[in-house]
Amino acid sequence: MGNTFGVGGDTLYLSNGGTAVLADVLTLAVSALAERPWDHRFAALVALQDQSMMGHGAVGFDLADLDWGATAEERTAAKTFVLEVLDLAARRYRWDELDYEPPFAEGYVRRFREIVAAFDPADADPGDELPDIPLVACCVRHRVLSGLPYWEGCAFCHR
Repeated sequence: MGNTFGVGGDTLYLSNGGTAVLADVLTLAVSALAERPWDHRFAALVALQDQSMMGHGAVGFDLADLDWGATAEERTAAKTFVLEVLDLAARRYRWDELDYEPPFAEGYVRRFREIVAAFDPADADPGDELPDIPLVACCVRHRVLSGLPYWEGCAFCHR
């Protein structure tokens, strides 16, 4: 059982363990960079990849299902933000704070970045599948954003 991230046939399939690793390294990066409302919605999507809350094999997402914005400028800004998050994660941002060594994370991040870079947000057809979860900088201990009020703490607290 695993989870798929990507768009259409261009996907990254990860085991549940691989998904947890990708979610962890993206959580650290997205928490450092999120500023605009769209950034926080993407951070909420990353928070939803916490399988301890959502269930194993029950996460993952298709880029075409996201609302990237109504204008070309909004879509460009949103895609640029996701690429910046992936670039920061690829630089091993705060990985030294993880309680494990993520040996395959660089490959996961690199592959997902390739998928995002090739994706044109103008081709997205957002549906109602992804909720607009309000985020707060709630985990002082781990300094990350989380999906409160839906669950207490962050993905790192749940371990």
